[in-house]
Amino acid sequence: MANSAPLLAPSLLAGNHAALRDSLSIIENAGLEWVHLDIMDGHFVPNLSFGPQTLSDLRPNSKLFFDTHLMLSEPHRYIEPFAKAGAQRLTIHIEPDYPHLDTLRKIKSMGVCAGIALNPNIPAERVKPLLGEVDLVLAMTVFPGFGGQSFISSVLDKIKTLAEWRSQLGLNFRIEVDGGINIETGLACRQAGADALVAGTSFFKAPDKAAFIKAILA
Repeated sequence: MANSAPLLAPSLLAGNHAALRDSLSIIENAGLEWVHLDIMDGHFVPNLSFGPQTLSDLRPNSKLFFDTHLMLSEPHRYIEPFAKAGAQRLTIHIEPDYPHLDTLRKIKSMGVCAGIALNPNIPAERVKPLLGEVDLVLAMTVFPGFGGQSFISSVLDKIKTLAEWRSQLGLNFRIEVDGGINIETGLACRQAGADALVAGTSFFKAPDKAAFIKAILA
């Protein structure tokens, strides 16, 4: 188990898209350090979201860590634009066919943290050869594309496996989860070994943000 303190990264996708800067302020005012930015191409996942220009415009308005999740069929083509726009981590998916290792190294060569993501139906073994190249593994707990989906509890076993490998291999990558995360599912993921939680709907709809954060990171 890593010694990293658990973190909550609210997903900007669940904020008000007509006032994204205000959503960043809500996250900052809640005392959090990360924001999760879902980048979707309408091809790898059935939805569209933000591009590099959005990150570039938001970057001067926030001190938050831009935890950027590239749900793209060809993420290797967009590393430089997103790095230059202000992304501080770029997490790429294992499923599409492109040079995963070269892309992770390209991310790091630009001074950006690198992560690898896998969908709920993908075994942890697919990312094991890359664990030494990343500082974060994102285990999706829903199939990506839309917010508000139900948590897939079978992913908990995958999180436990990743946590075991992290310990056995002497690595210190974070294990992040994204999809259907609320207080109950977030605590289950924490118990399995996750230490970074992405919460969209549950965070922005929480009437008492401080109480929500305290409960989910307890």
